[in-house]
Amino acid sequence: MKIHFTPEDIQFIQSRGSNPDEVQRQFSFFENGFKFVCLDRPATIDDGIVRLEEEQIEDLVADYEHLIEGKTVTKFVPASGAASRMFKELYSYLENDSEEIAVKAKAFLTKLPKFAFYEDLRKAMAKDGYAIEHELEYQNYKLIVRYILEKEGLNYGNLPKGLLKFHRYGEACRTAVEEHLVEAAQYARDEQGKCRLHFTVSPQHQQGFEQLLAKVLPAYEERFGVKYDISYSIQHPSTDTLAAELDNTPFRNEKGELLFRPGGHGALIGNLNNIHSDIVFVKNIDNVITEDKAETTFTYKKALASYLLELQNKTFYYLQKIEAGEVDDMDLCEMLDFASTELMINVDDDPTPEALYEKMNRPIRVCGMVKNEGEPGGGPFWVIDDEMESLQIVESSQMDAKDAEQMEIARQATHFNPVDMVCAFRNYKGEFFNLKDYVDESKGFISLKSYGDRNLKAMELPGLWNGAMAYWITVFVEVPLATFNPVKTVFDLLKR
Repeated sequence: MKIHFTPEDIQFIQSRGSNPDEVQRQFSFFENGFKFVCLDRPATIDDGIVRLEEEQIEDLVADYEHLIEGKTVTKFVPASGAASRMFKELYSYLENDSEEIAVKAKAFLTKLPKFAFYEDLRKAMAKDGYAIEHELEYQNYKLIVRYILEKEGLNYGNLPKGLLKFHRYGEACRTAVEEHLVEAAQYARDEQGKCRLHFTVSPQHQQGFEQLLAKVLPAYEERFGVKYDISYSIQHPSTDTLAAELDNTPFRNEKGELLFRPGGHGALIGNLNNIHSDIVFVKNIDNVITEDKAETTFTYKKALASYLLELQNKTFYYLQKIEAGEVDDMDLCEMLDFASTELMINVDDDPTPEALYEKMNRPIRVCGMVKNEGEPGGGPFWVIDDEMESLQIVESSQMDAKDAEQMEIARQATHFNPVDMVCAFRNYKGEFFNLKDYVDESKGFISLKSYGDRNLKAMELPGLWNGAMAYWITVFVEVPLATFNPVKTVFDLLKR
């Protein structure tokens, strides 16, 4: 169904930086739908997932400093998400007319002094004449919760996770963003001691990040002997997607304007595309642990990066030979074995050097995979697309829940993806790939949302580590569960 945009619609779309033809193309997915992923089998150890032996890990870590000599390194942290979902249970408690506190909320409040933000909360309440100890004793729980979540207190319900105090260190406390500073100093510094971190933030919160970091950076730079280079970007409005009514017509707000919604984390492929570094670590803002427990994380970050660089060096060598026309039958056999067993590329039985060149001349990512113990996250699978087999990270929203055979394959998954990636997107000539050329546009998805009291259909672009990287060279490596410490709810902070 073609949308008949009014002149006002077109002007509005263009004012957002979007192209009306692209909006029309995307909108057609509401009527035509996105294809479900076709799972062939789960990726497992020795069938899509590499398990490194202890000796290999030690060697990779030892080689890391040498391998990054002369290279730029950046840590890319998606940090625009609001913390409101962390406090879902507490919001439910506030909205409940009954004074009978929910079990989880009560458990939270009885352990309140253990949280890193407790002292800030005590001061905020004291400023308005409340003693938190008294309010706890007399079970004035909703008052306390309001001071945690709302503007009169800490305003945690409206802040991004990065600005929340996560961990206590004696009398000192650290926010999530500070824990990323500590991590970066261990594995994302170049030979000159420069630490580059890039945060994707929402426009209304960028100033908060800047103010916090201006305050804390000097102490961390002195302690770790580094110089931080901090940059920011926002998820541009041009990547928002047009919402639909339930009958697949364009959704309009009360003013009659088209309603656009954020296109999900897949929109960040454009932000990543602007990072001009040789090595880019990608890690979510909430996946941090206290420094005393982070050694395993530091070790595996270096190991994954070294593993990637060794693969890249060998790939570049072969690509240069192909370009120079110096490939004999023995070379081709060797390249074929490398591509299939180490780069996990599906190759033809009788490939030409030119066909191999096309499949190997792509961005590369090495993704950490942890054993599946019930945590949420996309899973590693072998998928079939246009009769070609490839390794992909697949979310449940991309699977056909009505297909029993597909669901059985999904249940057999042994590992999941904690968004722990090391990426390289220079080619062997030193040029940066255009990452938008390697997106599978058919891998978005549609979900039901609401706007006020009205239901709508929302479209998310192919996810950053799913369809947005579908045509990359993808290698999965097993990492310990200790490297995965997400804070999805406020209760997770007490697991530290």
